[in-house]
Formats: sequence, C-alpha cells, structure tokens
Amino acid sequence: MNTHETTVHAADSRYAMFRLGLTLLIMTVGSSGMYVVSVMLPAVQAEFGIDRADASLPYTWLMLGFGFGGVLMGRLADRFGVMWPLLMGSAFLGAGYIATGLSGGIVSFTVAQALLVGLLGSSVAFAPMVADTSLWFVKRRGIAVAVCASGNYLAGAVWPPVAQHFVETVGWRQTYIGIGVFCGLAMALLALFFRARPPALVHVPPVNASSAAVVRDMTRPFGLSMGVAQGLLCVASVACCVAMAMPQVHIVAYCGDLGYGPAQGAMMLSLMLGFGIVSRLVSGAICDRIGGLRTLLLGGVLQCVALLLFLPFDGLVPLYVISALFGLFQGGLVPSYAIIVREHFPPKEAGARVGTVLMFSLFGMALGGWMSGKVFDLTGSYHAAFLNGIGWNLVNVSITAFLLFRTLRRPAGRVSASPAR
Repeated sequence: MNTHETTVHAADSRYAMFRLGLTLLIMTVGSSGMYVVSVMLPAVQAEFGIDRADASLPYTWLMLGFGFGGVLMGRLADRFGVMWPLLMGSAFLGAGYIATGLSGGIVSFTVAQALLVGLLGSSVAFAPMVADTSLWFVKRRGIAVAVCASGNYLAGAVWPPVAQHFVETVGWRQTYIGIGVFCGLAMALLALFFRARPPALVHVPPVNASSAAVVRDMTRPFGLSMGVAQGLLCVASVACCVAMAMPQVHIVAYCGDLGYGPAQGAMMLSLMLGFGIVSRLVSGAICDRIGGLRTLLLGGVLQCVALLLFLPFDGLVPLYVISALFGLFQGGLVPSYAIIVREHFPPKEAGARVGTVLMFSLFGMALGGWMSGKVFDLTGSYHAAFLNGIGWNLVNVSITAFLLFRTLRRPAGRVSASPAR
C-alpha cells in the first residue's frame, strides 16, 4: 500500500462511479489491440504471402502476451496502484502499434504484437481494471464489473469499422501508426485520474463470528481446495474462450471466403461485439441476483446454441442475425469469472486470482484463434472449426454445472450468491 495516499474514497460512492466511467474509456482505448489485428488479417496475409494459420499467429501470440501481461500488471497495480501500470502500458501500446506498422515481415509483426501491444500494452486495460473495479463496489458489484468489462466489447464495436475504413483508404501500415499515436496519448491522459487506492485495500473490516465463518468458507471454495477450485475455473475459462474465438477472430475472413468481402465481415464483428455490450450489462444485473456461477452456466449454454446456428446458415442476412445473437448470448461469460472469484475466494487475493483466471480466458482466445485457422487450412472450410468450438463449449458447461452442483450440496452458512463483503 502506498503510505503517501491521504484521500480515502468509500465503496459505491460518487467517486467510484466517476472512476467506473473513466475505466470504461480506458478499456475501450486499451482493448483495441484485440480487434484491430483481426481486421488486418486478410491484408497482412496477402502482403506477406502466408497461409491462414500463419496469418492468425500474431493474434495468438498477442493474446498470450495479453494474458501473461494481465497477471504482471495486476501485481504491479496491487503494489503501486493502477495509475503507474496504466502510464507504462500507454507508452508500450503506442510504441507497439507503430512498430507493427513498420514491420518488415510476419516475424517482426508478431513480436511487436506479442511483446509491446499484448504483454506490456493492452494487458493493463483488462484484468487489472476488472479487478480494480471489483474492489470499488459492494452493493452492485456485478453490474459495475459488467460496465467495466463492456469497454472491451465497446472496443470491438468501435475499432473494426474504423480500422477497416483506414485500411481501405491509406493502407494497414499507416492505420497501425495512426492508431498507435492516438491510443498512446489517450491512455496516458486518462491514467492520471487513477491515483486513489480501492477502499477494500485501505480498510480492514472487523472480525466477528459471521465474517470469520465467511473467511473459513472461502478457504474451501466449492468445497474444494483453493488450487483445485482455481484450476477448474481456469480450465472452464480456456474452454469457453476457445469456442468464443471462432467467430470473433475469423468472421472477417469467413465472409471473404463466402464472397461477401472483408468489409461485411468487419461490420458483423462490430455488430457481434456491440450486442456483447448489451449482454454484459444484462448479465451483470443477473449476477447481482443469481450469482456468478448460474450466470456463467446460462451464458455457456446460450453460446453453444449460437455456435450451432452457424452450421446450417451461411447467407448474408442470416450471418448478421447469428452474429448479433452470438454477441448477445456470450457477452457476460468473461465478467462472470471475476464475480465468481470475488464470491468464493478471499478479497485480498482478488487481483492475483482474477488476473489468473482472465489470463486463461485469453489463452483460450489465443488457442481458439490459431486452432480455427489450422482447422480451416486442413479442411478447406470453417464447418469443422465451428464443430471444434462447440466441443470446447461443452467442456465449459460441464465444469460450470459441476461447480454449481458442489455449491448446492454444501451446508447452510456457505457464501451466498450475493457479492462478497
């Protein structure tokens, strides 16, 4: 904890709401890296003369760096406050975009994406911000985390059409350089408002019989050891995001293969992630009522339904409709993991544990993006890739149902579905 901090703000206060609004902006700007690279995929593949799987590797390595960076930046935020990692991330994000625009081949392109954009840049605008937000709210933690995480999807709604426009008018290299200058400066300015530390890390609540029982219960989340419980959440997170990555990473290329053109794919991606914002907000409200596990199970089942719909329909209008449904069904999945961690694990470990689970979700996105491209190269179509995503989705649903079953079997006195105090 920084001893020089003198101003203490309460949870659920006006300042917390103001901070949440700024967090939404940070997430929108900083998460651009996850979506711009998907729009660039066809142009990069054409310029470097590589196959679809190799063209997908920058996204894969970007997401791996993004995941590891979330844990790294989360630990720095726990120690020094989130402002300093944000300032550092803004500098590396801007530099990473510029380096990508100047890259001479797929290797240098991938290195810039993985190390600068992913590991040291965009990563600070996801897991650390979600964990930070969860510590600023008590009464409406679910909806607050959902609003925060919506910045990630707002980025997905805003950046693909913007990037596609400039790719068509000035080229992908100049587009990357321009985005780098804008995002680096914008994130740095917003970071200056994040000096205050979360009240959950400043105040130590008094210990009474009730709180002692909660602490004891949190040492056995779901009636399992801490390591096993976190491990199952990480596997579930990987599985749901492998499935999620199939449409998100390849919808632009898929539309190109069907003859509709990459511009239509970029619009579908924007629509998908725009509806994901609605889904995240609705799921946050649902989380506050039924808890994170039930919300995660609901989202997992609905995501599987949307993936199934991609199999029989490939017309332009049906693809727009299914893209919207996919975004609407799966948008609340990732924020649910943060709520589950806050409900079933000790609050003082929120930063590290939320960062770890979300890191595995990003690993899932990275694996899913590459795997879908590889399946396409082997089969010549995306039909098998959709089936692969459905299989992974069923793994997520099975683990979530198992954990929910474990909580329902536990005796009275377990942690309730309401947000942890």
